[in-house]
Amino acid sequence: MTHSTTIRLIEPTDAAPIAVHRARDIEAFRRWEPAQPADYFTPEGQAERIDALLAGHKAGSVWPGVIIADGEVIGQITIGGILPQPHLRRGSVGYWIASTAQNQGHAGRAVELALRVMTDDLALHRAEASTNLENLPSQRVLRRNGFTPYGVAHASTFLDGAWRDGLLWERILGD
Repeated sequence: MTHSTTIRLIEPTDAAPIAVHRARDIEAFRRWEPAQPADYFTPEGQAERIDALLAGHKAGSVWPGVIIADGEVIGQITIGGILPQPHLRRGSVGYWIASTAQNQGHAGRAVELALRVMTDDLALHRAEASTNLENLPSQRVLRRNGFTPYGVAHASTFLDGAWRDGLLWERILGD
């Protein structure tokens, strides 16, 4: 695991490097992510998406972050679906790492750091995540960070031309 990996809140200037990664990795991520329109893979499309994420952050429903290694944006990590109410206090973690930076421990470290944000900054009690049933690398990242699987969401996401099942994950963050 590389401990030089950091995360921070996404910024409008992250649009261009994210677009480069997303355009290059269209085929690599096809199995794991929903299809997107062509403009999604452009700096302009990413700038619009970042603006929407930052609006959600301002509203308290999302914490959108980027993953940094050696001073460069290499991926994203997002805490979405934040429910801060005292009787709920949960959020869902999602992430991706550029193909050029995979298998170097960045995802595991980013999830570890996001769990700290969830506990220390957002005061959440429960972390959730979902993976495609075949996404074993992502499942290993979650297991290493204390998540356990708790169910299957059948036909929950349309990916690569078909409805796919998702494996649901949870971790209790503490009281």
